[in-house]
Amino acid sequence: MEPQPLPLFPLEVVLFPAMGLPLHIFEPRYRLMIGRCLEQSSDFGVVLARGRRLAAVGCSARIERIVRRHPDGRLDIWTVGMERFRILQVIEDEPYLQAWPEFFDDEEPALEPPGQAELIALYEKCVRLLSGARSEFSRPQPELSVSMQMAAVLPLELDFKQKLLESRSEAERQQWLRARLWQWLPELEQIDRARRKAGSNGRGAVLGRPQ
Repeated sequence: MEPQPLPLFPLEVVLFPAMGLPLHIFEPRYRLMIGRCLEQSSDFGVVLARGRRLAAVGCSARIERIVRRHPDGRLDIWTVGMERFRILQVIEDEPYLQAWPEFFDDEEPALEPPGQAELIALYEKCVRLLSGARSEFSRPQPELSVSMQMAAVLPLELDFKQKLLESRSEAERQQWLRARLWQWLPELEQIDRARRKAGSNGRGAVLGRPQ
């Protein structure tokens, strides 16, 4: 099969492989694009956009299911990230942008980097501080990139997420994440203490929890 250009969906989102992404498709050009992807069972590319500026690296997305078809032609779809790609050339001969992509993966063997156990423990602590101590915690799946699974869940800055997406080293991504989470942890702990204090009934107990 001859190489085909990849349709692009510019968003203020960084999509990672295996990450789920719900989309509401309402603009006519993207309704056309998604309609063609559905007809051809093909993927499209999600790329971080800031105004008219596109990031150089994105992630292809596969349409898993149509959640809802609206009477006026709008669509709600559920997609999942597939492969990272670098934009070699942007094509502007359709109502929507396309690109010639260069797909890539990590350049190093898929070995567990030093410090991964520390990172997972740190990640769990941050997730629980963000969502509540009693929330369910799902450990990253070892067969996938641990760092990208974490980055897909955490509300990190888009520029930092984009930096992780572009890295071709799992060890490098984990090192960056570990440093970022250690930096972030005191702020999360302070927010959690303030939340608990605000929810206290004056006797040192948090409202809504057993005494």
